[in-house]
Amino acid sequence: MFEHLKEQPADKILALMESFKADPRSDKIDLGVGVYKNAEGITPVMRAVKAAERQIWEQQDTKAYTGLAGDPAFADAMIALVLGGAVARGQVSAVATPGGTGAVRQAFELIRMVNPGARVFVSDPTWPNHLTILAYLGIEAVPYRYFDSATGGVDFDGMMADLAGLRPGDVVLLHGCCHNPTGANLTLPEWQAVIARLNGAGAVPMVDIAYQGFGDGLDADAAAVRLVARSVPECLIAASCSKNFGIYRERTGLLMAVAQDPGLGKVTQGNLAFLNRQNYSFPPDHGARVVSTILGDDALRADWMAELEEVRLSMLGLREQLAETLQRLSGSNRFGFIAQHRGMFSRLGCSPDQVETLRRDHGIYMVGDSRMNIAGLNSATVPLLAQAIVESGI
Repeated sequence: MFEHLKEQPADKILALMESFKADPRSDKIDLGVGVYKNAEGITPVMRAVKAAERQIWEQQDTKAYTGLAGDPAFADAMIALVLGGAVARGQVSAVATPGGTGAVRQAFELIRMVNPGARVFVSDPTWPNHLTILAYLGIEAVPYRYFDSATGGVDFDGMMADLAGLRPGDVVLLHGCCHNPTGANLTLPEWQAVIARLNGAGAVPMVDIAYQGFGDGLDADAAAVRLVARSVPECLIAASCSKNFGIYRERTGLLMAVAQDPGLGKVTQGNLAFLNRQNYSFPPDHGARVVSTILGDDALRADWMAELEEVRLSMLGLREQLAETLQRLSGSNRFGFIAQHRGMFSRLGCSPDQVETLRRDHGIYMVGDSRMNIAGLNSATVPLLAQAIVESGI
């Protein structure tokens, strides 16, 4: 059997990690891996997470399974955090998943089960796992224009032109905030126009929200997904707790299915639980219990929100510092978009050859499409990056 296996393509980001580790230079900079790092280059355990884990350790008296959908308290807490009462709780079916990736995978599984001929429209570019999972499941992915490399913003006219090709039953995958890999977001009026286009075509939105709290704040970052949930007949939402709770390795996510018709809730919930059973049976619980403990305790929630705001403002400050330094060194404001982007990522807009030059000559590691993780910087390395960009003629 094994002799028939084919070599799989290497994951570019994981390969980049290995190259970075092997680089002996002391002034090298890692802007590739998509995890938050503080000024010391560490991905810290948040204070509220530590306190919640201590509380769970002291109080938990069983490690028995929860349920196919996970702990209901986790679903309730996350639905309130993401949707903020935009729709009634009875309109939302939900299952816990192994991370946001698990939520995306289960959403695609549901789409394929309900409509095997559905096409999923994805932004160009998008998070690579979106495309690889769709390809693995045999679901047709249709790209729509999204990023304008010339301006560093959203190519909204191109996006709307491509969405004119939607057919009833198609699905449009949208990033709720902090677009990965570009950092460029739609405005709320643009979201309203996209929703109108989807409703007119009979298409279903699927929102991947992995960075709530990393952009403009918890509620501001959720404004678009809340608008979608209350404006369309049905939608899917994949939410991740990896970033905003800093629990990457705990693999904590939630898939939500929202329907204006509450009568669809029972059968939808049953099908989501069925898909969990076929894939991994009962979802992991530790991270989910940490999240529900934090969100259910006023003091822990307040401390978590305060630390999350520190993280957000730190990244925003790095963006502003980098844009200002580049303007000073280059005499041009062509990199001003970096300060306008939100979240961990920005797409610099340079060629793969220029990315390679930055790595070879300056020890600066970023993904080949020039996606860089802003959180991989600190106030001391921003000038080094800016100088390298200018010297490389980018």
